Amino acid sequence: MGDHYGFSLTTFSPSGKLMQIEYALNAVKNGQPSVGLRAKDGVVLATENKSSLLHEDEIKIEKVSEHVGVIYSGMGPDFRLLVKRARKIASQYELMYGEEIPTTELVARLAAVMQEYTQSGGVRPFGVSLLIAGWDLVKKRPLLFQSDPSGAFFAWKATALGKNDTNAKTFLEKRYNDGLELDDGIHTALLTLRESFDVGMTDENVEIAVCTESGFRRLSRQQIKDHLSAL
Repeated sequence: MGDHYGFSLTTFSPSGKLMQIEYALNAVKNGQPSVGLRAKDGVVLATENKSSLLHEDEIKIEKVSEHVGVIYSGMGPDFRLLVKRARKIASQYELMYGEEIPTTELVARLAAVMQEYTQSGGVRPFGVSLLIAGWDLVKKRPLLFQSDPSGAFFAWKATALGKNDTNAKTFLEKRYNDGLELDDGIHTALLTLRESFDVGMTDENVEIAVCTESGFRRLSRQQIKDHLSAL
């Protein structure tokens, strides 16, 4: 359907789609699964990160500023470029205003960068969707956003990206409630992630991070192992 429209970045197909963005979304859907969940007192990000004896571990969860972190499904090199851009946006804001960039502002600016790549010559859309966790320092509440290759961004209570994302979202709809606390949120996120796993979950192939009022941090392997043993 509309394959010959796929060669052009800026030509709409008769059905009103930019095919390059559709292909970018396919790259996300084929990526390793990631889950984001907003608990009452923080945000949980969890993802599959397959390790190998032959290469060094690569981190899939990155800290952008003190209270903002990001995770992805899709193409790793695209993610690293966006993280670099996000950190630059955050540091420039802090330099100008003397305070940490609000999560919503960072998400909007980063989504604008992603949108720019859907209409510029000589580039292609980013083959990655992001889950961005943050803490609203004014209203004292957790925030979770998703940003797509098209530049669209959404606020979520809980969502999933990557392989089997539809099943994972269905699972989250059944298990999620607004009263979840952080530990319960981690438990629910891991149960959701397990829906998409082909092998057993271990502390070597799972990454977890949390964002609370005290900041964004990744969980250690021992902490992950403790949470997995409670499943």
